Amino acid sequence: MENKMRKTLTYIEETLGIQPTVTQIAKSHLDRLPMYIHETFRLYRTDIFNTEIILAELKNDNELSIQQTKKQVQQIKNLLNQKVVIVLENVQAYNRKRLIEKGINFIVPGKQLYMPDLLLDLQESFVHPKTKQKKETLLPSAQFLLIYHIIHRNQQWKLEEYPFKEIAQKLGYTPMAITNAIDNLKYHELVEVEGEKEKFIHFRNDRHELWNIAYQQNLLVNPVIKTVYVDEKPKDLFLLRCNASALPEYTDLNPSRQEYFAIEKTVFYGLQKSNALVNPNNYEGRYALEVWKYNPLTLVDELPNDRAVVDPLSLYLSVKDSRDERIEMALEQILEKFIW
Repeated sequence: MENKMRKTLTYIEETLGIQPTVTQIAKSHLDRLPMYIHETFRLYRTDIFNTEIILAELKNDNELSIQQTKKQVQQIKNLLNQKVVIVLENVQAYNRKRLIEKGINFIVPGKQLYMPDLLLDLQESFVHPKTKQKKETLLPSAQFLLIYHIIHRNQQWKLEEYPFKEIAQKLGYTPMAITNAIDNLKYHELVEVEGEKEKFIHFRNDRHELWNIAYQQNLLVNPVIKTVYVDEKPKDLFLLRCNASALPEYTDLNPSRQEYFAIEKTVFYGLQKSNALVNPNNYEGRYALEVWKYNPLTLVDELPNDRAVVDPLSLYLSVKDSRDERIEMALEQILEKFIW
């Protein structure tokens, strides 16, 4: 497997919360394809949300032709009867725009996942490889670990006391995702890794210092991918309140009329795919669903949480850019109470 495909699988795991595997396509199927497709792509088969797809890794990104790619994708779909996703290492802005205009599924690992066939569109900031600096933000999974460590200071189960594998089992991540998250924290000099056969994490600073360092270096990200309004709450699903619905539980702010709930991204996309959301839109509805990059329920697991609200630090990051003076005052109260 090429390094580009390994990065692609890691990116899918980080953004969608699943652990995809790829397999080679049977020779009998490959023989159906014209030689120029073999010369242009490396083809793999995988599964995303119970949908089989072909990952078509472009061998040379510099040879990307949108019109030609569209025809080749259609050929692969017709001959193999599978949805096709193009894998690119880098893509120019104008080509990215044209791929979207043409409705072509594509992935740029670490930057964008656009799959209209699966109703998925996730985008990170595009940075030229030569300008990539250490001031990148934390991975969502790395931020999850950092906040978990800070807010669980009085709990018996502590991250520093367990090896990577047990951390993954406890927090609902794959071992690969936890390893990547800890590597990311180590890269930003927030943790050290100890041990050989079994590795353990050690945070380099006190909890309040960790927060201040990460915040001042702009490493922390808004956990919310997007907000979707619906007319009914998803049935048989426990959700934590967030945004203006959670702030009154931590601060003196009065409740808002709009009800906000946090939902983890894989759960949301599963509901979206099965058409289980009632009148989903970007503008208005009785309930506002914030789609989160990590699981808000797992983050507050074992904490006293009778009020059913998201953790205070993720809440802070989700609304810190608000220009509402009342919210700004509420955020100051959160820092005073929870950053110690």
